[in-house]
Amino acid sequence: MIQSSELILNPDGSVYHLNLKPEHIANDIIFVGDQNRVEKITQFFEKIEFSTQKREFKTQTGFFKGKRMTVMSTGIGPDNIDIVMNELDALVNIDLETRKPKENLTSLNIIRIGTSGSLQANIPVDSFVLSKYAVGLDNMLRSYLIDEISEKNLEEAFIAQTNWDLRKGQPYVISCSETLEQKIESPRFHKGFTGTAGGFYGPQGRVLRLEIQDSELNSKMDAFEFEGTKMTNLEMETAAIYGLGKLLGHNCLSLNAIIANRANGTFSDDPYKAVDELIAYTLQKLSE
Repeated sequence: MIQSSELILNPDGSVYHLNLKPEHIANDIIFVGDQNRVEKITQFFEKIEFSTQKREFKTQTGFFKGKRMTVMSTGIGPDNIDIVMNELDALVNIDLETRKPKENLTSLNIIRIGTSGSLQANIPVDSFVLSKYAVGLDNMLRSYLIDEISEKNLEEAFIAQTNWDLRKGQPYVISCSETLEQKIESPRFHKGFTGTAGGFYGPQGRVLRLEIQDSELNSKMDAFEFEGTKMTNLEMETAAIYGLGKLLGHNCLSLNAIIANRANGTFSDDPYKAVDELIAYTLQKLSE
């Protein structure tokens, strides 16, 4: 039995941070970072049957073209993903009354929709990136046993080519769900190798008043290449989603609308249009 100190429930029986009960979520779930983006997606639903919010975690479940779906905001960063993924898994794979894992496990389909800047000149603004792989530059996933799910050749190449300082922790590389990749992919998507940073400023090479450990890291990531795979974009969630998804047995995929291109210094004239198109495409594919 899982102790109450390990799986914390609210007085109403919902999981602690997400404030959800098992009946509140669908098997197909869309993640967004910003709570204000939840309704940018659910505005297209024919019906919303459930809505709640606790802290930055806003959840709405309803129907799009007759298909039940959940849209959830995760907030920012791998630490939040640790909360969201573990509590979602508890909702479907742990009996919350007996506090025991279920014999028959459920696999969720989880797609993250976000915005990002491209690191490569050939990935223009207003295009889409499907993250085939993600490299975690944070240490969160190293709290788990990940050797069997990580892409070790890519990890070793990344560490060598960037001259990564292992005092910051060892980067990990995880691939997306092939099932969701095949369901979602289209010619408009660039297959991506996404960097997941543990912070927004220093961890992504931004300098305000503090010097950073490696001032050349961004240019080294831009130049990284291994067997045709290059770094495409940088954000703060995908690698953690992929890693916990694989460990827990869920299908996960991360999609980004590219609204800026760092290589050539361009920014989308209408970033909302690209995001809306990505939302519409993803909803249609999930409903099929």
